[in-house]
Amino acid sequence: MSAEQSESYAVWERLERGRRAKAARGEYAGYGSPAFGQKTIDGQLVEDPKEQEIIDLIRRHHKSGKSLQQIADWLNQNSYKTKRGQQWRRISVKRVLDRLYGKNPRISGVKRLSSS
Repeated sequence: MSAEQSESYAVWERLERGRRAKAARGEYAGYGSPAFGQKTIDGQLVEDPKEQEIIDLIRRHHKSGKSLQQIADWLNQNSYKTKRGQQWRRISVKRVLDRLYGKNPRISGVKRLSSS
């Protein structure tokens, strides 16, 4: 292993130890951007109230029997955007529902913002 590779590996290893320690404390470990409905504040993963409202709309439309595409179309027609400001697609709605119903959980440690 070259000196450059060795240094790169040492940096990676140090970052990985830090991420694992944060996750063990229930903090956001920084593996990608937070899931839809969540955000970070001061290194803590918390619920995003605005996105939580959209998740509730998605859940209600899904329970009423609408298809993923119908839900995405409704969200787009009513000017709702994804976390990255894009239009909703069928797969985006599916991912929200999968997380909502526990099929694809994310790292735990999400805290609710208190409404002070």
